[in-house]
Amino acid sequence: MSQAQLMDGTGPARRIVEETAKRAADLTERTGVAPCLATVLVGEDPASVTYVRMKQNRSRKAGIESRHVALPAGTTTDELIGTLTELSADPTVHGILLQHPMGHHIDERAAFEAIAPEKDIDGVTLASFSAMSFGLPGFASCTPGGIMRLLDEYDVDPAGKRAVVVGRSAILGKPVGMLLLGRDATVTYCHSRTADLSSVVREADIVVAAVGRPRLIRGEDVKPGAVVVDAGYNPGNIGDVDFDSARERASLITPVPGGVGPMTIATLLAQTVEAATRQTGA
Repeated sequence: MSQAQLMDGTGPARRIVEETAKRAADLTERTGVAPCLATVLVGEDPASVTYVRMKQNRSRKAGIESRHVALPAGTTTDELIGTLTELSADPTVHGILLQHPMGHHIDERAAFEAIAPEKDIDGVTLASFSAMSFGLPGFASCTPGGIMRLLDEYDVDPAGKRAVVVGRSAILGKPVGMLLLGRDATVTYCHSRTADLSSVVREADIVVAAVGRPRLIRGEDVKPGAVVVDAGYNPGNIGDVDFDSARERASLITPVPGGVGPMTIATLLAQTVEAATRQTGA
């Protein structure tokens, strides 16, 4: 069997960002309002600082204004909620991104819920998850939303397929499973307590690895011809899938980096412009 085709996310992401920039310019021309993304970061985790800076740079290139709120590591949950409530009430801010992780002393769920649903362009609130699960207007979590766009880009139709999601986080594993279910896939969630994980993964037509454990999914776990989406990112640019061995059996596979990551950013920017469009009534 030949090696799997790479599901490169950089090209599709570039096109999405170009389309988003045109929509942002059109909105500004028609209304005089530039879409604005507010990023909130608690503490100075180096990876988070770099990630937020990258999002700000990409935003500016897409014609989206960027406002950054840097809070000290000792910020309390109440203080963070206060900041997010103010941003939610600010009519000049159209999207809010709360960078995580944000420290064990912070009640993450309470913080997320302080973001107004119409500005929740990262899809982290309960309202966003519910809307996404029921196929109603709202914003998908960016990585799951980016994964679905990537599947579409490579003509992967989930309908009737057996999809296995390895991971059950609130912003990745759970929502991507719901999006796949909404597209008529038969979805199985796996996690740290799944018995005989390999045998479950081996039945999948579509595998989404989103658990944060390097090279957890091995080539021998992959059904020949399966589509493998690696949404994991571990130190050293290592995904949750053992890429070299999995590529020998899969039909399509995402690289790490360069697969899911660019689509996540592109989805974030597209949803920011969409939020601005809805809020201005344009």
